[in-house]
Amino acid sequence: MSATGKDRDSAKLKLAAGAIGIVFGDIGTSPLYAFRETFRGAHTLPIDDLHILGVVSLIFWSMTLVVAIQYVTILMRADNNGQGGSLALVALLSRSIGKSNHGWLVVLLGVAATALFYGDSMITPAISVLSSVEGLTVVDQRLDRYVIPIALVLLIGLFVLQKRGTEKVGRLFAPVMILYFCTIAILGIVQIYSTPEILWALNPYYAIQFFIVDKWFAFLALGSVVLAVTGAEALYSDMGHFGRGPMKLSWFGFVMPCLLLNYFGQGAMIIGLPDAAAEEAILNPFFFLAAEEYRLPLVILATCATFIASQAVISGAFSITHQAIQLGFVPRLSIRHTSDEHHGQIYIPVVNWALMVAVILLVLTFQNSSNLASAYGIAVTGAVTIDTLLMAVLFIGVWKWPKWVAIPVVLLFLIVDGAYFAANLTKTPEGGWFPLLVGAIAFTLLTTWAKGRQLMRQRMTEAGLPLDIFAKSARGSTARVPGTAIFMNSGSKGTPSALLHNIKHNKVLHERVIVLTVNIADVPYVDDEHRCSIEELGDGFFRVILNYGFMQETDVPAAMQRHEMCGGAFDMMKTSFFLSRQTLLTSDNPGMMVWREKLFAWMMRNAATPMEFFRLPTNRVVELGSQVEI
Repeated sequence: MSATGKDRDSAKLKLAAGAIGIVFGDIGTSPLYAFRETFRGAHTLPIDDLHILGVVSLIFWSMTLVVAIQYVTILMRADNNGQGGSLALVALLSRSIGKSNHGWLVVLLGVAATALFYGDSMITPAISVLSSVEGLTVVDQRLDRYVIPIALVLLIGLFVLQKRGTEKVGRLFAPVMILYFCTIAILGIVQIYSTPEILWALNPYYAIQFFIVDKWFAFLALGSVVLAVTGAEALYSDMGHFGRGPMKLSWFGFVMPCLLLNYFGQGAMIIGLPDAAAEEAILNPFFFLAAEEYRLPLVILATCATFIASQAVISGAFSITHQAIQLGFVPRLSIRHTSDEHHGQIYIPVVNWALMVAVILLVLTFQNSSNLASAYGIAVTGAVTIDTLLMAVLFIGVWKWPKWVAIPVVLLFLIVDGAYFAANLTKTPEGGWFPLLVGAIAFTLLTTWAKGRQLMRQRMTEAGLPLDIFAKSARGSTARVPGTAIFMNSGSKGTPSALLHNIKHNKVLHERVIVLTVNIADVPYVDDEHRCSIEELGDGFFRVILNYGFMQETDVPAAMQRHEMCGGAFDMMKTSFFLSRQTLLTSDNPGMMVWREKLFAWMMRNAATPMEFFRLPTNRVVELGSQVEI
């Protein structure tokens, strides 16, 4: 093998190891509670060979169909220039069918999946950390009263650490998670060696037999079995951080085998125990896999793993929010980059602290991981079902699969994913209402902001004066002063209100006037050679459009200084940025309901300023107000 090939393989292995530390924590910690909740959750099952083999078989085939085939094998091929996730998939699909009659439905489905993700990102840290700390009660029952305080301290510490970024602490994540996965695999192998008949669960006959015998209760059990595949959607969302190849290598070569060995080990252990011992062990089978003297170290290792898993979910929430801001579904928020090398590593303070408050309230309200399990699952299965519907559009609209191939494949996944979602809906009264409520609130906010921005731009375009006409009329009638004035404009047409108000109040124009629009493309990254487009209007007037991808930072001064354009280089000390600040008024014919108008106005008031979002120099910015009816 050539040196280049060895370097490529070495880089792939490093990325695969990094993915184990950052990406697979959510699904990796599911053995802590998934098998247990199937037997001792909201609907208990008898502890006998039929049900143990049936549940383990369901877990195996669910992981194979949903995670290995649907997400890792199929959906990871649907990358938008390397980026994954529901919004990236929607942007990819919109390029192909966005102008069709059903384009709006694709966008709506993507927004719904994103809204559900926020519910998941609140519950995952709470249930993961609680379930690991509850292992202390297996070591000593008297430690039960310390479980919630310890969990809260760990969770608060987790959110406080976020502003430091994942790069520094991430170096420790991979070794800890590799140790964790190796440990749970070894614990499983020991039990499988003692009770090898558990391997019969590889046969889907036992999953089918479970449904034939139990029918309704088997269907309800799906609501807990699905906990074994939570984190599947996060794998797709985090693809951009490590790439499809390294993540597939991590999953098939290491993570999936370790998880399955542990699940089979838990089943083997319960089958091999006498009835009384099995009743005790099923209360926390993950920790009973270890001998008594090793349970405390296992609790500590599991707690570290859940801490890391929670970190991955929080980072995913930051990434999804950043995409949503750039694509116009969320108001501008303060975003801090925590790494000079990796642009994807960001920290969004308002999202971080909102998640922390929600997680603390969840822990204090639900008290233990079993109660939280009732709330868990709906958000994940809802997002997975939506991704399946989007997958149908992908197959037919983008990949151009024949319908006789695409429809059966989609129907298979829709039946599986839909069954899990329906089973989880039965848990709505016990706690499933929470992620649905969070999803509904998030969906309302996302769609209100998108609709409000659309209406506001329409009104401004209708009332606006074409820039070329304004430039001609202003040439001889206004005094010119030295320097450059850059007027930020949300649309690519018309004259910004700030420019009109500047003429009205100050009665001067700068020697060089630039109307600047920042355009966010539906691709993750735009190359530097395609960054700028310039239109010269004469007499010192220019229209400039800066193009960015939805994963890129919009640093306007850096882009302007990088290019010598519009008659020469830019000196920031001789450049002023003019911003328009709109005040919303209710129209006689409002474009949306009054309560949504008020919500949109509130979101506008609390959005980060364009000055902060576009990285404009604070001492070179002038804001001019205007009123807009929507």
